[in-house]
Amino acid sequence: RVLFRSQELNELVPDARISVAHGQLRERELEQVMSDFYHHRSNILVCSTIIETGIDIPNANTIIIERSDKFGLAQLHQLRGRVGRSHHQAYAYLLTPTPKTMTKDAHKRLEAIANTQDLGAGFTLATHDLEIRGAGELLGDEQSGQMHTIGFSLYMEMLNQTVKALQAGKQSEVNELLFHNTDINLRIPALIPAEYLPDVHTRLTLYKRLSAIEHRNELESLQVEMIDRFGLLPNEVKYLFAVTDIKLLAEELGIVKAEASANQLTLEFSKQPNIDPLAIVKLVQSQPQIFQLKGANHLKMQRSMQSADLRISETLKLFDQLRAKR
Repeated sequence: RVLFRSQELNELVPDARISVAHGQLRERELEQVMSDFYHHRSNILVCSTIIETGIDIPNANTIIIERSDKFGLAQLHQLRGRVGRSHHQAYAYLLTPTPKTMTKDAHKRLEAIANTQDLGAGFTLATHDLEIRGAGELLGDEQSGQMHTIGFSLYMEMLNQTVKALQAGKQSEVNELLFHNTDINLRIPALIPAEYLPDVHTRLTLYKRLSAIEHRNELESLQVEMIDRFGLLPNEVKYLFAVTDIKLLAEELGIVKAEASANQLTLEFSKQPNIDPLAIVKLVQSQPQIFQLKGANHLKMQRSMQSADLRISETLKLFDQLRAKR
């Protein structure tokens, strides 16, 4: 097909110096063809998608892509990038058959490539490609899907939680996966202050690492690392680690929310907490002046907790009581 096109061009433009490149050429022949084109011994190159990557010819200023509806977004982006690699104004012409004969996805691909011409187009095209094709079944044989409707990160989190639930012999609920997020609010200053760590990027990185921790030993390791890198922790950072520790314990016990104030602590349990319900009832019966059950899944504790340290210690103490009752 490439040779046929070169013959057609030769008839249309007899004065043009045309060279041909395709994957069937020997290495030396292909090298000579590209060298001729690079050094202007030929001024038209008719080729297959072999020039998709790795070719840098600054003087090439026009590319014509035949049947561009058959190419993927990444291919079109790479091919379009073969021209305009210098200060010369470049042009990319994408030839297609009549719109009625093209598929819906082909229309979307061509529209995406036509609308992305600025810096950063590669990332934008990758996003369009994911939306058009779907991310696919990670563990199945069908490579198609609509993962973009919930986002890749949330999908992976849901998948991870489902696998853990099945390994533990539990049945995971879709609604619980979608809204699973342990909320700890002790109304204390838990943060990394700018005075302790001025660099914003480093602070964000540490926040991200903290949020991704799943085991208490990882929390201790990060705490040691921060002391080693930045010095002794101020109270705000100590409280941040304490709140993260409480969150890990809450997830272990099946507590979805813990909220504290100066006078009370309220816990909200999931539908299937990792706590014996009778143990909670006994705790309430033994100290009714302190503990109260509000509905089927709320436990309230009345106690004076004016300082941040008291709220942390009382929360951990209650968690230990609930763990001991399992």
